[in-house]
Amino acid sequence: MTYELLLALAGFVFGTVFTPGPNNLMLMASGANFGFHKTIPHLLGVAFGFPLMILPVGLGVMHLFDAFPVLTPVMTVLSVAYMLWLAWKIANAAPPREGGAEGRPLSFVQACAFQWVNPKAWAMALGAITLYAASRDLSAILWVSGTYLLIGCFSASTWTMLGQQLRRLLTRPAQLRAFNWTMAAVLLASLAAILLQQ
Repeated sequence: MTYELLLALAGFVFGTVFTPGPNNLMLMASGANFGFHKTIPHLLGVAFGFPLMILPVGLGVMHLFDAFPVLTPVMTVLSVAYMLWLAWKIANAAPPREGGAEGRPLSFVQACAFQWVNPKAWAMALGAITLYAASRDLSAILWVSGTYLLIGCFSASTWTMLGQQLRRLLTRPAQLRAFNWTMAAVLLASLAAILLQQ
């Protein structure tokens, strides 16, 4: 990969991972509810899960959707169902010290698995592979995946820290509940926006 192409890829990756989307909204909500430290497994699941998804997508998984068109509506239904569950989970999140029950952020495995039903992740993966690894050469796919890993770690940490800092403003339980419901609504709105573009 040439230096110029790598710079273009870095710009593309930066733009796609820092913009609000399901992953970033969930990380911000988790940072606000659970703090940075408890959100680390979720953060790492996003940061590593998406680059790991790029590898099989770049090596041909996306051709399955051409070969079996029924997979597209099935994936859409799974995506919507999972996003609705996540929105409910965010809306009803409670910080660990509230009440008797402890809330928990997504685990590393849950966050990794989420990438496969995240419509924005699919759009990002297909766009990155098409633009920067069109030859399907393994080294080009690894460059795309590695760039997403490096910049994605920075993005995921930033969104989590933003949520943690917002927590300082959310001093009353009613404020935190309002924030959680707002984040759930924004997550659903981002889902609607992504689905309408397809």
